[in-house]
Amino acid sequence: MQKTIVTHLTPKSPVSEAFRNMRTNILFSDIDNERKVLAITSSGGSEGKTTILANYGVTLCQSGKRVLIVDCDLRKPQVHRRFELDNTTGLTNLLLKEIKTVDAFRRIEVPNLFAISAGPIPPNPSEILASRRMAEVIAELKLHFDYILLDTPPLGMVTDAAVLNPVVDGYIVLASLGSVHRDGLLHVLDTLSKINAHVVGIVANKVPVSKRFSKYGYYSAYGYYGDESKSDKKAKKEKKRWGKAISKPSSEPMIEQNFEQKAEPVSID
Repeated sequence: MQKTIVTHLTPKSPVSEAFRNMRTNILFSDIDNERKVLAITSSGGSEGKTTILANYGVTLCQSGKRVLIVDCDLRKPQVHRRFELDNTTGLTNLLLKEIKTVDAFRRIEVPNLFAISAGPIPPNPSEILASRRMAEVIAELKLHFDYILLDTPPLGMVTDAAVLNPVVDGYIVLASLGSVHRDGLLHVLDTLSKINAHVVGIVANKVPVSKRFSKYGYYSAYGYYGDESKSDKKAKKEKKRWGKAISKPSSEPMIEQNFEQKAEPVSID
């Protein structure tokens, strides 16, 4: 398992605590409607969707839930890399009925966590994800798991995430500071709004670490982050909301959440 799965490898770290906070916020975002199938997407590539989803899945397992992560990125799959799985067979084979559903998911070393890799890359990813067979597979998987998390391609680039709306209970939109732009994020939110999709939250990734995280002594108590670095101070001065990329953002997978369903970027002031 890769070291990016911090919630499993270092469960007491401030970063892991941030993921548990994300878990709590999502679970209570709509307490009257349990959302068992969630998809994560973003406006562009390389924003950290797979890493965020994997860590969120681990926190759900830590609360006693049985969780399945499905790699629905049939263009540039990453789930098998994060969990060091064989990708010879996977979701594509399952949708083509070449394997049975119970033979598709694989146990991860984290208790109660399972994954289905993407499998061979098909020539028509959007069409295969929008098929009736996909709906049948999700319905069957819901009988075996408490939560199903779908890793999807960037909605700002392809429509794959949007076509999954009929089988998804909600979307997590990821915005990675340093690469996301305001227009791209608003485009994703507008696209999801047009198909009446439910956005459970926006997660900001690669937020520059600064003293504001230890304002009340919470994170500083762990002795994890320390003082604000010169590069963080420089980034803080140079950032201009979402319209511009942040110079040299922190590589720590720190996250913030905005679970108010508004078509506005997360405040990073």
